[in-house]
Amino acid sequence: MALSRALPGCLALSFLLVGSGCATRIEDYAGETPRFAMEEFFSGELRAWGVFQDRSGKVVRRFTVDMIGRWDGDTGVLEEDFVFADGEIDRRVWTFTKTGTDTYSGTADDVVGEASGVVAGNALRWKYQLLLPVDDKVYTVTFDDWMYLLDENRMVNRSIMTKFGFRLGEVILFFEKVGAPT
Repeated sequence: MALSRALPGCLALSFLLVGSGCATRIEDYAGETPRFAMEEFFSGELRAWGVFQDRSGKVVRRFTVDMIGRWDGDTGVLEEDFVFADGEIDRRVWTFTKTGTDTYSGTADDVVGEASGVVAGNALRWKYQLLLPVDDKVYTVTFDDWMYLLDENRMVNRSIMTKFGFRLGEVILFFEKVGAPT
């Protein structure tokens, strides 16, 4: 119902502002529950399943991620071990810092500078630049992650990957805390 009411406005506005569309703002999720807190969700063992779709929507990579997160006060570490369907294995270790009531920063070896995150309600918007090796080259790409808690133990993540403002593809991940009730 809400989508059908919002869609005509977006369509009308998009005719007036070609290319700008109706962007979602993190504040739009302020009233949603359960409330997202990185230090709570990214604690303990987690597992994720995901795909990478190219800009045409074709799934070109599938993968799983086993994670272990731990926090000490406002600082957290998340160890991610990726296994891709083609047999490639990768690892990323994030260090997170809670910088405010609803804000976080993060670093990892393949992240350029710092990632930044803002929480509102059940959502986290996480933005960063990543060094992405492709064949014999390494490209700097931008990720705009939107994470939504489904319940205390499950989350969905949709990431748009761009380079120079051009959409390269999308990552969709489903997270679950290991041992969570079904």
